[in-house]
Amino acid sequence: MTIYFYGADEVPYGCFSNFSSHGFDLDGRWWPTSEHYFQAQKFAGTRHAELIRRAAGPLRAAELGRDRSKPLRRDWERVKDDVMRRAVAAKFAAHADIRAVLLDTGDAEIVEDTGADHYWGRGRTGTGKNMLGRILMRTRTLLRADVGGGHPSSRRS
Repeated sequence: MTIYFYGADEVPYGCFSNFSSHGFDLDGRWWPTSEHYFQAQKFAGTRHAELIRRAAGPLRAAELGRDRSKPLRRDWERVKDDVMRRAVAAKFAAHADIRAVLLDTGDAEIVEDTGADHYWGRGRTGTGKNMLGRILMRTRTLLRADVGGGHPSSRRS
């Protein structure tokens, strides 16, 4: 079975979207969505990162994060997957309701159903890397293994 998701308002899997309004604490700050966190980390330690964190919504955070007039951190391509892993882990650790939705997917493949993103989603041809889906499935596995009560985002990969 394959579960496809995209829009944050889709029931029940919209919570898998980085635009879903499930905030969390990470790195000593409150993040309204995982999109806010992800986009801000492109500019970690700068005023622009704080501007993104305070953006009115995830779409605005994404727009600010894609502003190429500001320089990306040099190691961005190397760290972006780990940044996404940390955001997703923190989001699902913070919200029991969406954690249950993720765990209830069993062993289904989870796919971000976007033709616009060949890296994070399935891409236009359906052969994309689906990195967000893969991170969600990895998070599900870690949450399942976390019977002892440890926090999944504190695990080292």
